[in-house]
Amino acid sequence: MPGTESAFPIDLKKYRKLTLDPSKPQLTAEQKSTLLHNIQLLRDALVLFTATGAARGVSGHTGGAYDTIPEVCILLSLFEASEKYLPIVFDEAGHRVATQYLLAALDGHIPPEHLLHYREANSKLPGHPELGLTPGVKFSSGRLGHMWPMVNGVAMANKEKVVFCLGSDGSQQEGNDAEAARLAVAQNLNVKLLIDDNDVTIAGHPSQYLKGYDVSKTLEGHGLKVYTVQGEDIDALWAAVAAVVTYDGPAAVVAKRLMAPGVADIEGSTHGHDVIPVKAAIKYLAARGYPTSVSEDILNNIKPAGVPYLYIGSSKEVGANRVVFGEAVNLVLDKLSKEEAAEKVMVIDSDLEGSTGLKVIHQKHPEVFVPSGIMERGNFSTAAGFGFDANKFGVFSTFSAFLEMVISEVTMARLNNCNVLSHFSHSGVDEMADNTCHFGVNSFFADNGLSDVQSWLYFPADPLQMVAVIQRVFFERGLRFVFSTRSKVPYILKEDGTKFFGDGYKFVPGKDETIVDGKAGYVVSFGEMLYRSWDAVLRCRQEGLDVGLINKPTLNLVDEQTLRKIGSSPFVLVVESLNQKTGLGSKMGTWLIERQLTPKYGYMGTTKEGCGGLSEQIPHQNLDPQSIIMKIKQLSN
Repeated sequence: MPGTESAFPIDLKKYRKLTLDPSKPQLTAEQKSTLLHNIQLLRDALVLFTATGAARGVSGHTGGAYDTIPEVCILLSLFEASEKYLPIVFDEAGHRVATQYLLAALDGHIPPEHLLHYREANSKLPGHPELGLTPGVKFSSGRLGHMWPMVNGVAMANKEKVVFCLGSDGSQQEGNDAEAARLAVAQNLNVKLLIDDNDVTIAGHPSQYLKGYDVSKTLEGHGLKVYTVQGEDIDALWAAVAAVVTYDGPAAVVAKRLMAPGVADIEGSTHGHDVIPVKAAIKYLAARGYPTSVSEDILNNIKPAGVPYLYIGSSKEVGANRVVFGEAVNLVLDKLSKEEAAEKVMVIDSDLEGSTGLKVIHQKHPEVFVPSGIMERGNFSTAAGFGFDANKFGVFSTFSAFLEMVISEVTMARLNNCNVLSHFSHSGVDEMADNTCHFGVNSFFADNGLSDVQSWLYFPADPLQMVAVIQRVFFERGLRFVFSTRSKVPYILKEDGTKFFGDGYKFVPGKDETIVDGKAGYVVSFGEMLYRSWDAVLRCRQEGLDVGLINKPTLNLVDEQTLRKIGSSPFVLVVESLNQKTGLGSKMGTWLIERQLTPKYGYMGTTKEGCGGLSEQIPHQNLDPQSIIMKIKQLSN
């Protein structure tokens, strides 16, 4: 059978169980042969099933998981030999989730064939490990820097056990890891780190963008015992692992290697961080001696799947607001000389320039651009420090999920009257194959100041509005937060078919925008949910239900005139993809009651963990147009 109906063609039963004794740091010829066999078997399997993510268009990550297979095979051999080890392969790089799924299959928790559904919606194989979702997965991971501190606690709770954690030169850039290192040393915890130092992260090579950063020296400076080896030298790797295991206290093996060693098309490149392309996987497996049909029959018969729906009220043309943010910033900078721009503006990246729109700024205005590492807290504060001068402006960007990591820094920037424009992409849940740990649903956390100080939260609905917002607010003083989604969005259309935010449109901070008036009640929405709400409203109007629609691009300010208008109507329904507990809907009801406005009230938002996949996430949260229509009709009765 072709595609995902195929049997898994690489026989995982050929994995050979092995026991290793750390008191014997030199491998026998038989042990080495068995290890190398197991490593190759699992690497081949991993290339095949992660490539299905590329085939179905949901992306994924191959290189990091591929890299650490030697360390994983060694750990399994230790677990097999003794109960003194906690038998969990903790991993602070959650995007290496393919390792955890492979282990689940080896342990019999999932059939190997199920690996072919990698990152597919509702497969329970999402883009990061989630405890309680996938059979055999033993922990959740996904936000870099959080796992080592947790593993410290696990070690404290299991003092008689040796506890391992896979690490990476990317995750080790996070400040949390420095704190974890200090505690591990101070408490002499029995924690052993196995760190893949491949000099590749999403945006480039740490040796180039973070000069002076050295994983081994950093850990030694904190007081850990560190062994630095070539990760593809299995004899040296085992000897180092044996040494850290027998060492009394926290210790690390730093395994240096090229990203995805031996995979011709992605070896040593940033492309290895992402999913291996289908053609590269077929080429690799053919070179490994597998019949071409093995990979081709599977990979060439897996196609992207979507949730087909013909929207009304918006264009077929779509644009990526997260990219348009950078283009809009360039439009502002283009009006300045290079010298004036460098004097007035600083844009700092946190290893996500290609994902959050900063790459185009880097390319066109390198004079303002600072490439930096995976250090969100420090980078935000650096942007704030640049904007400490009333006439200078810092620009910061990362994923919306990581906004939660910089809340304290936001508070201090506000207290210091700093000028920071922050762009948080990947907001909401739309097309978030990385799943729950990467949901950007707590955007209102940014508005954490007291009532006597104002911050501005902006969520443009389409690319034209994104440009208008940036043009208007770039040189405003204070803290400004702009949100966008991972998914592309269409252009909002007026009822006559012209673009709502086209010629003649001017963005006014704090002003709500009436898309259409209605006598039956109002839907209030913003961002990527506006075009879905507009579709639902138009379909209701076609049925004779005179519903209005309000766009609220400034999320956290009350537009008194609009609030009174909608509050005087029969119902108000807030539709958003933010957390229903913390989003706009949780606040607007209070705003209405405070003004003695008492329409029927409802609010829809994200309420549950994700289902994986891409376009499936919105209907999974009951935020699709049909669900909005049902809620409108419920409130209008």
